[in-house]
Amino acid sequence: MFTITRIYSDKNGDSHFENISVPLNESGDIGFLSEALPAKNIIFREVLPSYDYDFHTAPQRQYIILLDGEIEIETSLGDKRQFKPGEILLVEDTEGKGHKTKNLTPIRRRSVFITLP
Repeated sequence: MFTITRIYSDKNGDSHFENISVPLNESGDIGFLSEALPAKNIIFREVLPSYDYDFHTAPQRQYIILLDGEIEIETSLGDKRQFKPGEILLVEDTEGKGHKTKNLTPIRRRSVFITLP
């Protein structure tokens, strides 16, 4: 099982966290694989150590894979979670009040965005 944190907006525009699980299937010598999921683009990003982005919505539905550094995300309701390298987010709050994101470590942080159709 692979755990992904989803960030989404409710009907009132408030953002929330939700843990979702992606099942993995035995695939012999190559290990365990999920079912294939559709993707549109891949984007590589690096931000400065001072990155502290106030409330914003996601530009599109996308997975974000954190490669290094640590971040804190805050929902519009004030819930906060910290994320470390290797963690995956599914960001779907493309409308509403959005979320805040800030670096917790003083490094140039890298991540990969995989946009969805």
